[in-house]
Formats: sequence, C-alpha cells, structure tokens
Amino acid sequence: MSFRRVAWVGVCAGLVAATGCRAVSSHARHQVRIAAAADLNVALGVLVDRFRASHDVDVKISYGSSGTFYAQLLSHAPFDMFFSADLDYPRQLAARGLTLENGEFSYAVGRLVVWTPSTSRLDVEHRGLQALIDPSVAHVAIANPEHAPYGRAAVAALRAANLYEQVQPKLVYGENVAQALQFAGSGAADAGIVALSLALTPSLKDRARWFEVPLTMYPRMEQGGTILKWAGDADEARALRAFVLSADGRDIFKQYGFFLPDR
Repeated sequence: MSFRRVAWVGVCAGLVAATGCRAVSSHARHQVRIAAAADLNVALGVLVDRFRASHDVDVKISYGSSGTFYAQLLSHAPFDMFFSADLDYPRQLAARGLTLENGEFSYAVGRLVVWTPSTSRLDVEHRGLQALIDPSVAHVAIANPEHAPYGRAAVAALRAANLYEQVQPKLVYGENVAQALQFAGSGAADAGIVALSLALTPSLKDRARWFEVPLTMYPRMEQGGTILKWAGDADEARALRAFVLSADGRDIFKQYGFFLPDR
C-alpha cells in the first residue's frame, strides 16, 4: 500500500465512523440517541457540542445511510431522533405513526460536488462532471443509490449531464456518502461525487479540489429529521431540535456548506 493511500485512509477514517457511534459525553444524566445521515459527520458533531454547553445531556450519534436507518426504524431501532438526508424518510415514519406528533422538521438543503484529492491530475475544478469521462478515470465513487439520497442525487446529476451511460461502468458504491469520499481519498477511486458538507471537513478541505454540481442538475435535497415515538427523553430531544432550528444551529449548517430551508 503506498504512502498516499495509507495517509488518506487515516484522514478519512473518522468519516467512515459513519457505521459507528460517536459519544459526545458519557457522564450526563439524560441521553439522546441520534441516527444521522453520513453527510452530517462533522456539522452535527459541532452543533451537538455547542448544544451541550447549556444542556446536561449525553448525546450519542450513529452515522450512516438514511435509507438503511429508515429500514431499521421501521422495526423500532433504539434511537430517539433521526436526522435524514431526505425529508421524505421522516415523513414516511410519521405516516406510519412512529414519530411524536409534529416531530418532523427541515434543517438543511444538501449540495453535491465532484471531488478529488489535491494530488490528482484530474481537472475537476474546471471540467466538473465532464472530467469523469477522461480515459485516465477508472473508478468514480458515489453512495449506493439504492438507499443513500446522495447516491440518487449523483445518478440524477450524471443523467442530467448526459454522462450516465459513459460513467456507469466506472461507478463504485460506498455504503454511504462518507464511505464514497473515503474511496476517492484513499485511491480506491479516482474521483467521487459526494456531499459538499464533507468536502468542507477541516482536515480535508485544504487537501482536495472539487466542483460544485449546479443545483438544477439534481432534485432538491431537503434534509429533515424527526423525534421517534419511543424516545426515552422527549423533552431533551425537543430541546435539541429547537437548537438545530435556532440561529446558532442554522449558522453551523451554513458553515458546512448547506443551504438553509425557509423557516
């Protein structure tokens, strides 16, 4: 394994913790367990740290694919809140009677980029999606479109650019958008179509180049959340939701490249 690959695996390991659980604290009396879309890997952690400055609560975050979490929540997976990359998933849970009344909320609008490490010779900054048909590109990483909203958005963007048929044989699928970024960063793929919020990760943003895909090329990615009906501490979950929707919460999402939905 080359030094470049080893280095990027180390840098991106935190993003692939999308399959694990981040404990923000372990000594608080109250607890809120969150299932969160992988594109929130950095932004939500920052937001929760800010929230805990004024709330004595233990917040535990598991990151992963929104579609996978949705399937688990249909079977009453042990989470109190769900932050999805697609607002439709919380709405479907509500329609099935699995959420608190009026528990749904819209918190951000996701954005898509074509991404490469700065060591790549691929000119994504100027060529955008067109760079992916370059003969030097063997693999392009995206999240699995079967259950990941960012994967579906990537496919939609390729179709809008009339490039899907050419790029499709090159596609490799991450379990979620964070893993797709890891593939591109580690050298397992030559480029990735991933979330802008992850491209802006402090440890990565100065070591990569990207092109923001025009919003007109894929369906609006309105991201939303909800509080589950079996939440152990509904009051703290509501307090966290209120902070997410506050000016401070919105500023954090904006800092990490999200558009903000109308209130």
